[in-house]
Amino acid sequence: MARKVVEDPSEDLVASAKRERAERRGPFSRIALFLQQVINELKKVVTPTRRELFSYTGVVLAFVIVMMALVYGLDYGFGWLVAWVFGNGTLTQ
Repeated sequence: MARKVVEDPSEDLVASAKRERAERRGPFSRIALFLQQVINELKKVVTPTRRELFSYTGVVLAFVIVMMALVYGLDYGFGWLVAWVFGNGTLTQ
């Protein structure tokens, strides 16, 4: 059975954060530490290739179109059902 490798947050980053917290630094150094952690996390981000980006965009657009059609169909069907049950609002003489 294959082992699953999970990337943990870098231990040195966690250790330095704990050390910084223990030292009770001022507000500006806490902001600097936060920005440093943000930059370190942003370095881990993997951007998709151009081909993947177009593929993901197509999947999202197709899903949105299908959902719009589903909502439109339900709205039209419930509207017709309400008009059939309660009448269409016109008086018949």
